[in-house]
Amino acid sequence: MPVQNRDIVVIGLQPWYTPIGSNCKNIALEFSRHNRVLYINAPLDRKTLLTEKQDANLLHHKSLLKNTQDSLVRINDNMWNYYPLSVMESVNWLPSTTLFRVFNQVNNRRFAKEIRKAMQQLGFRNIILFNDNDMFRGYHLKELLQPELYIYYSRDYLLAVDYWKKHGQTMEPLHIAKADIGVANSMYLAERLKSYNPNSYYIGQGCELSLFDPRQSYTRPADIPPPGKPVIGYVGALTSLRLDISLITEMATRRPDWNFVLVGPEDADFQSSALHQLGNVYFPGRKPMAELPAYVASFDVCMNPQLVNDMTIGNYPLKVDEYLAMGKPVLATATPTMELFRDYVYLAANVEGYIEMAERALAEVPELQAGRRREFALSHTWENSVAGIYDAIAKHEQH
Repeated sequence: MPVQNRDIVVIGLQPWYTPIGSNCKNIALEFSRHNRVLYINAPLDRKTLLTEKQDANLLHHKSLLKNTQDSLVRINDNMWNYYPLSVMESVNWLPSTTLFRVFNQVNNRRFAKEIRKAMQQLGFRNIILFNDNDMFRGYHLKELLQPELYIYYSRDYLLAVDYWKKHGQTMEPLHIAKADIGVANSMYLAERLKSYNPNSYYIGQGCELSLFDPRQSYTRPADIPPPGKPVIGYVGALTSLRLDISLITEMATRRPDWNFVLVGPEDADFQSSALHQLGNVYFPGRKPMAELPAYVASFDVCMNPQLVNDMTIGNYPLKVDEYLAMGKPVLATATPTMELFRDYVYLAANVEGYIEMAERALAEVPELQAGRRREFALSHTWENSVAGIYDAIAKHEQH
């Protein structure tokens, strides 16, 4: 049963105006089907005020510090978005976690005061507070806001990033432990939460897959090779922190009879890699979301050649669902999370495995598997993921 007629406050790392898709935004929208929701944008800090001069959304937020009447914006009948008007101190540079915690508490008090202001405007009471991975700015909010229920959501292993690791290695486990409920979008992250808080649950991942519909007619993009050789393709950010450049290079070198199409913005390591010297590797660049299905439709096999490291091992691979929704054969690196996909995806651990699995995928009759792949991907809805949160709430409230 869905949680209904409650007041839910959502905080997280991504403001509502973030241009890319966001778990936090999708979860908030799903909450708002049956509840009133207040979505709090990340507050500005001193460093951002000094360094971010071009971003129009940040400039808008900055302008509200002087003209406050538009700081609360209605999103739908049940949902509002709030721009906090207090500026946070930039304190992550402090070498001592003990000292960081002192100033972080000051920031938390400012943030809580802003949230209370928006809650009072809307008449929010007895709230559920949902925190999307904001381990620092949300650290004291359970005590400061006194919610009926405090939920900590993990969707990335942030401690793999130096910025978060510096103080988060000490603070995030303590934060998780004091939450009423922990929820995560992958089994790996759920097990990590459980090691600090037994009231932690795997809730799966929701996906917005309406764009990825194989029943549509797609024109083959002009900036990829013409039909002839098989095409192995990838769509998404091309970043060396998450993707195995050497594996892709080795595959393309060993199999010149295959074309490789890598769609997305490149980081510096990709830009300077040997991939750009190979005649069978193509880089169409960053594309709008609406154009991605046409690229996926042109691939014979899709791939997600992840590196396995602290950052990626617990990740839920949204792009794999997008590939599967198009009915495509998919190659992916074996990780604990990918075990969920084992019956639908070709898994490999190294370049030999990738080449072998690509050969198997190219030899299959894709139409025989396309329907079941799509059906599996379409089961990963935001409604189902949020239902997992509601189940966790029901368990907590029964005790």
